[in-house]
Amino acid sequence: MTLVRVATRGSDLALAQARWVAGRLETMLGLKTELVIVTTSGDRLQHAKLADVGGKGLFVKEIEEALQQGRADVAVHSAKDLPATIAPGLVLAAFPERADPRDALVLRAGGGCLAMLRHGARVGTGSARRSAQLRALRPDLEIVPLRGNVPTRLHKLESEALDAVVLACAGLDRLGFSARIAERLAVDTFLPALGQGTLAVEARAGEGLTRELAALDDATAAITVAAERAFLGRLQGDCNVPVAGLAEVTPDGCVHLRGLVLLEDGSAIARGAGEAESARPAQAGERAAERVLADGGAAILEQLRATAAAARAGRRA
Repeated sequence: MTLVRVATRGSDLALAQARWVAGRLETMLGLKTELVIVTTSGDRLQHAKLADVGGKGLFVKEIEEALQQGRADVAVHSAKDLPATIAPGLVLAAFPERADPRDALVLRAGGGCLAMLRHGARVGTGSARRSAQLRALRPDLEIVPLRGNVPTRLHKLESEALDAVVLACAGLDRLGFSARIAERLAVDTFLPALGQGTLAVEARAGEGLTRELAALDDATAAITVAAERAFLGRLQGDCNVPVAGLAEVTPDGCVHLRGLVLLEDGSAIARGAGEAESARPAQAGERAAERVLADGGAAILEQLRATAAAARAGRRA
C-alpha cells in the first residue's frame, strides 16, 4: 500500500484538518498516510504582529518547502492562509467541501451578540480584517491583539479579562467548540476572510498522486475559492491589507462575489461585487476587485501600503 506523507502545522486545528484529509485519502483512494508536522515561522513568532514579520505566508512557506524537497507528498492548509501566489512547482490539487465561512463571536460569560456588547467592551482578535470591521461597526470597542491557537485564544477570554473574541466558525466547529459560539456573524454586515472555511490540498505538479487528489475536490468549494483568490490577486492583497470577501454559487449557475477593503481603523470602506458564469470564477473576483478599486479602494490601498512602508522604515532605523 502506498504511503502518503501529509504535511501540516502542529496546532490542534491544523492536526484535526490534516487528519480529516488523511482519512479521506485512506477511505477514498486506499492509501496509507502519515502526518509530517512542520513548525512554521508563523508558529515560532507567536508574540509578533503578523504584519510586522511577513504575514500569513509565514504559515505556509516551510510546509511548501517540505513538498518541494520531497519530505512530504501532500500538504493541508487553511485556504485563508494561502498567499495570492503559491511556490513554483506546486499546485492546489483539491478543495474539499467548505465548512461555515462566517466569523464567530465567543463571549466570556452569558449570551448575547455583537450589537449587545457593553460600551467599551474588550474584544480580542489577531486579524487586521476583523479588527477593521469591528471598528467600523462598533467604534467604541477596545480591540485587543490576540495570537495563538484556538484553545489558547479561548483561554485568553479569562486570562486577559476579555469580553469577547472573534474566531472562525469553521475552526470552532472542527474542534468541537460549536457550543461556545454566541453569534455567527452575518456576512451581510461582517465579511469573512477570503477562503475561510475551506481546506486547500497542495501537492507537486505533474505527479500521479496529484491527479488522484481530484477525488477530494468539491466543485462548489473550488469555484468559490477560485473567485476569492482572483479577487485577492487583483487587489494585490497582503497581510497589511484588511480585505474580505465571499463568493457563492447562485441557483442559475453563476458565481457571485462581494468584497471590500478598508482602513485599519474602519474609517473608510470600499465595497464591490462581481458575477460571472461558474465556469469562469476568476472573472467574478476580478470584476468585484475592479469595483472595489473604483469605489475608493485604490486610495485605501495606497494609504495602507504607505503606512506599512513607513512602519518598516521605522523598525530599520
